[in-house]
Amino acid sequence: MTNGIKDHIKAMVKTMTLEEKALLCSGKNFWQLEGIERLDIPSIMVTDGPHGLRKQAGEADHLGLNQSVKATCFPPAVTSASSWDEAALYEMGQAIGEECVQEEVAVILGPGTNIKRSPLCGRNFEYFSEDPYLAGEMAAAWINGVQSQGIGTSLKHFAANNQEKARLVSNSVVDERALREIYLVPFEKAVKQAQPWTVMCSYNRINNVYSCENEWLLTEVLRKEWGFEGLVMTDWGAMNDRVKALKAGLELEMPGPDPHNDKKIADAVRNGELDEAVLDRAAERLLTMIRKACEVRKKEYDAAAHHKLARRIAAESAVLLKNDGMLPLKKDGSYAVIGAFAEAPRYQGAGSSKINPHQVDCVLDSLRENGIAFEYAPGYELEHDTINQALMEEAAACAKGRDGVIVFAGLPDSYESEGFDRTHLNMPESHTALIEAVAAVNPHITVVLLCGSVVLMPWRERVESILLACLGGEAAGSACADVLTGAVNPSGRLAETFPLSLGDTPCYENFAGEGKDVEYRESIFVGYRYYDWAEKPVAYPFGYGLSYTTFSYDTMDLIWDEEAEKGEARITVTNTGKTAGGEVVQLYIGKKQSAVMRAVRELKGFKKVFLQPGESQEVVIGLDKRSFSIYDTDLSGWTVEAGTYQIYAASSSRELRLSRELNLQGKQLSGIPGYDVSEVIKDGRFSADREQFKRLFKGEIPLTPAASGITLNTTVKEALTSEKGKALLGGLVEGYSAQYAGEDDISRMMLSMLFDMPLRSLAMFGAVKIETLEEIVGETGTPPLITGRGLSLLLYLR
Repeated sequence: MTNGIKDHIKAMVKTMTLEEKALLCSGKNFWQLEGIERLDIPSIMVTDGPHGLRKQAGEADHLGLNQSVKATCFPPAVTSASSWDEAALYEMGQAIGEECVQEEVAVILGPGTNIKRSPLCGRNFEYFSEDPYLAGEMAAAWINGVQSQGIGTSLKHFAANNQEKARLVSNSVVDERALREIYLVPFEKAVKQAQPWTVMCSYNRINNVYSCENEWLLTEVLRKEWGFEGLVMTDWGAMNDRVKALKAGLELEMPGPDPHNDKKIADAVRNGELDEAVLDRAAERLLTMIRKACEVRKKEYDAAAHHKLARRIAAESAVLLKNDGMLPLKKDGSYAVIGAFAEAPRYQGAGSSKINPHQVDCVLDSLRENGIAFEYAPGYELEHDTINQALMEEAAACAKGRDGVIVFAGLPDSYESEGFDRTHLNMPESHTALIEAVAAVNPHITVVLLCGSVVLMPWRERVESILLACLGGEAAGSACADVLTGAVNPSGRLAETFPLSLGDTPCYENFAGEGKDVEYRESIFVGYRYYDWAEKPVAYPFGYGLSYTTFSYDTMDLIWDEEAEKGEARITVTNTGKTAGGEVVQLYIGKKQSAVMRAVRELKGFKKVFLQPGESQEVVIGLDKRSFSIYDTDLSGWTVEAGTYQIYAASSSRELRLSRELNLQGKQLSGIPGYDVSEVIKDGRFSADREQFKRLFKGEIPLTPAASGITLNTTVKEALTSEKGKALLGGLVEGYSAQYAGEDDISRMMLSMLFDMPLRSLAMFGAVKIETLEEIVGETGTPPLITGRGLSLLLYLR
């Protein structure tokens, strides 16, 4: 932006009244920002993503309950991250940006970039990876693609938002080293490499400070350290203290309007609590974004081309976990296709990212189009997870005598969704029992998994092939058929580890829970970092994936400029098979002799290459100081420990093909607190106690102070434990419990959110005025009953 435009915006802000500037700092409604007609400042629209456009066609909501306009449903992040292909993510972003242009949407709310701390997180399908490097690269590519079309993005949810349980009030207790090395890195990479127009703060507190008013996070780190140039907005309903948030560096509160908080801003300026220059700066950032949005001209996109792209990305992202020879399918074979997902595939997650697709490809139709002859049996009911004996027996009979059986299984919407977390890693009983029943009559089985997160596979030794299709978007069916028939050679790689049991996961003892404090006692040991450090066997390691061809890693050269602190690894890879295919060359760095608690090795680079049979290619992966650094909390900076490092060219975190060593000068480190494996691994599980965890903090662990009475941050569930709370909320809870009494994903989501909601959110979504609530929480008498009025707006959270 030129200096002339900046000066024009500053001059415009000077002509605005205090009330007009405050008005800009909250939304006009659910999806639009405020405009000011007097100054010809237009209102612009933001709307949901992140794997497609979800623009509401009618009554607004945030959870996918009401219909939205038709749009391409691309593969969600759980799938697209498995492509390990930045170019594919960029293309997806471009296409989504084109759809935003046609629908006159200025900012799409994505990507979701939070780390998969636990496979239980109900929203993992919307996030990229357990690894911060991979997550950051995927996010940056997607953002650059969208913004190439003149459309803004909103990098979310900043930060340490790794569960759905009590997400509006939970306190993520994280040591600074883990925060810096694991949870902030993907956001840092996305900001530095892509400059999203906005960053969306999360609901939760981090070390007892709400993200929306965390000056260290929003100003010191995001703006001063990383150089973020855009504006910070809340997640929907994530505002706590409006004036504190503005001081901390948060410009926009959503949704709106919020005249109560607008007045608080204006009053704070008048009484000297808030420097008007802070408000001016916020207004300038908002006007800057509005101006950028108004430069885009409407045009139409090619829906057929976007569907084709969605199909290509879904097929490229499929991960072949096992193949004892059944795949690819043979056109002269006789097959049984089993599982209701083959007819009605699960292709996206549930909640605010739910897209209304142009079309949904059916696996059965796609297999027929590819010339595969088969008989079909549903095997289970889509709506229920209990075993239907008749359907299972029909499926087993269908499977008998066939050359092969393809079973489609996985997780239904009711098992994973925004708003609640999973309680186990099992598939529905009906899916698991079906695989076992079919295996009893035919050993030639391929299982295709449609799911948004990790599942346990107690049957995996009894089947010949396993294809992890994840959630494939609207072209899920045709993409599955492409891979199964060999039209596409699978080249996806796992973006998260598949453990052998839930108890093996590092945060097993400290995930979610009933209290508000969530202690990240595993620190830096997330995902493969933990499994390798603890020498724990896994079902399938991070970065793993098979192909219909083979690859050799031939040579590896290492170049390093000590003075410039930059270098590169050059790895030659050859397709040694008979089929063209893609290989993901992964670069890991470790240090065997270290004075610091650290992972055995960490991903520090990757590149995907596509090779013809017999073709070789040199893959170049850049390295810099950060590739070897840890975050030194004593120095408040990134530091390279002196000594010898091992650099590995690998095809997964555990399949190390080539290695080289590099000696770096660095610094001698000592006194940095950490764990020893022997003291925190008990009975095969990670089990650090609070005293051990306390070592990682410079002072006391920042736990939530005990509440004295009902406050605006008291949850509905907590309030109901008192007579005052029952009187206040009885009608609301009764109304909602009756309305959402089912076992489907919507009912579970709505009720979970209700009970974990702080009282302040009741005002934000229309159930009661905030002034009334502020009076109520200070009273000792019996408050008026809050009824079901306004419930249609109450739980529309992003």
